[in-house]
Amino acid sequence: LEKLAKKQVAIIEKEAKVAAADEKKFQQQILAQQKKDLTTFLESQKKQYKICKEKIKEEMNEDHSTPKKEKQERISKHKENLQHTQAEEEAHLLTQQRLYYDKNCRFFKRKIMIKRHEVEQQNIREELNKKRTQKEMEHAMLIRHDESTRELEYRQLHTLQKLRMDLIRLQHQTELENQLEYNKRRERELHRKHVMELRQQPKNLKAMEMQIKKQFQDTCKVQTKQYKALKNHQLEVTPKNEHKTILKTLKDEQTRKLAILAEQYEQSINEMMASQALRLDEAQEAECQALRLQLQQEMELLNAYQSKIKMQTEAQHERELQKLEQRVSLRRAHLEQKIEEELAALQKERSERIKYLLERQEREIETFDMESLRMGFGNLVTLDFPKEDYR
Repeated sequence: LEKLAKKQVAIIEKEAKVAAADEKKFQQQILAQQKKDLTTFLESQKKQYKICKEKIKEEMNEDHSTPKKEKQERISKHKENLQHTQAEEEAHLLTQQRLYYDKNCRFFKRKIMIKRHEVEQQNIREELNKKRTQKEMEHAMLIRHDESTRELEYRQLHTLQKLRMDLIRLQHQTELENQLEYNKRRERELHRKHVMELRQQPKNLKAMEMQIKKQFQDTCKVQTKQYKALKNHQLEVTPKNEHKTILKTLKDEQTRKLAILAEQYEQSINEMMASQALRLDEAQEAECQALRLQLQQEMELLNAYQSKIKMQTEAQHERELQKLEQRVSLRRAHLEQKIEEELAALQKERSERIKYLLERQEREIETFDMESLRMGFGNLVTLDFPKEDYR
């Protein structure tokens, strides 16, 4: 626009110089022609004066009745009348030439003014077209920038969300692997514990067997004491000749009871062995079941937690996408509104400047024509003012 303004100033200055030169040349041409016409007119008057003078002399010479003095007076009077007539004709010619000169110079000034108006219209048309072109280029650039920004924002959001999901998948995979490793470690630890319990079981069974054996021995001692006490009592209350029979009966009874105790001891040992083995198996199985249940619950909790995190992340991604879409849409709407307002402002400026220019030029022509009327030139032959449509 600055280059265009400088160019237009140069054009106006050039046009002004050309107009001044053309006006001066036009004036010189008129003056030269008028000078030539005046010279021709004066020569024609001289010839006519000479012819008229000779004709009067001839008429006077043919008239012999008129005295010479009267002839001279009549010739002088004719000369004066002829000179006066020629002087009036010359003055009339000079007046007409001056009027023609002024009127044509005035007309030429009006023509120059109209041409200047055309240059002004051309200049403002170029300036406004340049402004509109630049504004359209600016708007196109803003739209391309907005589209590039939108594409970059969507690509960046997609990259960010993909990276986040990759990290979450990696984290969940690591958590799952850690949980599986933890499960295996817990199972190995329980297995080692059960193996240790199985290894320790013989010692425990031996200790329990020794305890049962001690109880059996204590019972045997009590039985022996009871037998001795019973034997002494029976010997005291029975005759001596029956002592042998009583001793044999008591001995058999004691043997039988000891045999029963021994059988009970063996049975207790076997039952204890079977019971402890079964109890250990049941306890270990219960521990295995409890551990499996616990590990399964922990795995389910981990899966539920990971699913929750994934769903929350997906919901977050959806919110981020909606927020970005709203932001992009709002920004585009603001941009389109800005473009529309700038185009409307540019159109308003265009209309106002063209209107002001045409009104100013019309006032200049009206003022010029009114001044021409006051100068007595009447309606000059003018070129039509080109009121072009700038919309």
